[in-house]
Amino acid sequence: MATVDVLINGHVETTDAGESSVHPTVSLVRDAELVIVVDPGILSDQGLLTDALGARGLSAHDVTHVFVTHHHLDHTRNVGMFPTARVVDVDSVYDGSLWLSHDGDGHHLSDAVSVIETPGHAQECAALVVSTEDGTVVLTHAWWFADMTPVQDPLAWDQAALERSRERILALADVVVPGHGPAFRPPKTDTEHRGGSST
Repeated sequence: MATVDVLINGHVETTDAGESSVHPTVSLVRDAELVIVVDPGILSDQGLLTDALGARGLSAHDVTHVFVTHHHLDHTRNVGMFPTARVVDVDSVYDGSLWLSHDGDGHHLSDAVSVIETPGHAQECAALVVSTEDGTVVLTHAWWFADMTPVQDPLAWDQAALERSRERILALADVVVPGHGPAFRPPKTDTEHRGGSST
């Protein structure tokens, strides 16, 4: 079964000098021969990512795919760290110089790993849905942080579309990995149906 590890917990902070410091949450998804890095964006030091991979016995050349939830630079800046990986987004696969299409919503990278369209934060937003022993994990930018904020996304392409995407994600997810924070378990309601563990 597939596994998900958060390699870097992201943040959006203001430094003492009044400047913005941003890291995306960068994750590792593995399923048999599939090795995916999710959202390798802006980092204060690329060594944070190479060290996190190395601690798991991996190098940049072991990564088979990079998945980007959307095309804001803070989530794509370090895609080039993985020269042999295919890059996957909401509707395309980039393989060397080839720009290929894929099935879009519901596209499977493996039986346990698939892409869904989740527009809102950006028009091209997508989420990676991963079936694990711990339940269904959704890696997404539908929320920035683990407290499910900001409720009103100040950078949203379409807030109404974002709300619909959030509802879709909550109907699937046991665990959510947001854009700039640690993974969290969303609260469940009686009307929500999700597979997997609730512990």
